[in-house]
Amino acid sequence: MRTRILTGPLVATAATMLLALTACSTDSSVDDPPAANEPTANDTESPDSDSSGEWFDQAVYDTQFEQRSASFEGDPSQPYLQYIDGDMTDTSEFASDGAKKVCFANASISNPWRQTGWITMNQQLKELQDSGVIDTMETRDASDDDNTQISDIDYFIDEGNCDAFVISPNSTAALTPAVERACETGKPVVVFDRGVQTDCATTFIHPIGGYAWGIDTAEFLIDNLEEGDKVVALRILPGVDVLEHRWAAAEKLFDEAGIEAKDYFTGADPSEIKKIISDELATGDVQGIWMDAGDGAAAAIEAFEDAGKDYPVMTGEDEMSFLRKWEETGLNGLAPVYSNFQWRTPLLALEKIFAGEEVPAEWVLPQAPITEGERSEFLEANDGMPDGHYAKFGGEELDGYPEVWQQRTMP
Repeated sequence: MRTRILTGPLVATAATMLLALTACSTDSSVDDPPAANEPTANDTESPDSDSSGEWFDQAVYDTQFEQRSASFEGDPSQPYLQYIDGDMTDTSEFASDGAKKVCFANASISNPWRQTGWITMNQQLKELQDSGVIDTMETRDASDDDNTQISDIDYFIDEGNCDAFVISPNSTAALTPAVERACETGKPVVVFDRGVQTDCATTFIHPIGGYAWGIDTAEFLIDNLEEGDKVVALRILPGVDVLEHRWAAAEKLFDEAGIEAKDYFTGADPSEIKKIISDELATGDVQGIWMDAGDGAAAAIEAFEDAGKDYPVMTGEDEMSFLRKWEETGLNGLAPVYSNFQWRTPLLALEKIFAGEEVPAEWVLPQAPITEGERSEFLEANDGMPDGHYAKFGGEELDGYPEVWQQRTMP
């Protein structure tokens, strides 16, 4: 039987640690989904090197390119509340007194990025419970399954006692009708992390997006490599919008710069990653490593060490395992970020909504990579955190810091 999680002042149900793989996040695009016969997460080499074309949207690419240098409204010390100026949603109809029940349909907590965010979200929840904004948050975890999450949302709707819905969709197209049904209840709906193909939500919260990640990482590698150099691209799995957008943007720039880029799906399996890199090194030099998520970055680096090869120019993520290996080796690296602090924002958005304050219709959060010059600062700030923790988690001032994140017990 699937775990049902009810988080509230009197109830705390322990969620079973999920082992199924999912992508770490998605972005604001509502591009058409891939065909039904896409490769699965167990496929290794990408079967169609041009497959990213179906995910590429020039207009969204251009928007995210510009947003990387945009000015953000709000206090920089609270990045989880910052946003790019744009259309606002009038929420005066939702203003009311008293603590509310929130219903959260979560895609999963099946990877370190989502686990870190889930811990932070629950610490934020406790703060809002103490202040009388939220009574309980009932959470149903879909374990990375579209049909399960659709059923979860319909369960909440049929139950009829949700004061607000929070939804982190498992995938883009499949969840759209269920999100629209939640909107039809007349209750506020907050969608975050992964997008859907409707703008009915009260607010959609996300960092800048996958194209921005792909641009940042590809530009870094291109600036530090020569035309004709080889890059191995390590991709978690196909079919998740933000991951596809990361690769679509990077592949475009690699092609334009004359960089040979060969991509593989790895399932984020360290042994598979090491095998892929070892096989590539056996056939020639590899000058660069590009990743669409940081899982397994250390294994990729170890493959170079085992082969006695020079370290590559590399992009990973702000996961602590990569930051530590990056510092240890002294390789030329960059840590792109898909801001984990966004897990606080949905509940803080509901605080504003329940007070009748306007919120951004599309709440675009900052998304800035960690550079070599900033690495030591983030390593020091996160000293003692486990390898699966994310440096830009944004929960330092919440109760329970740092012990709750160090213990990494899933609520």
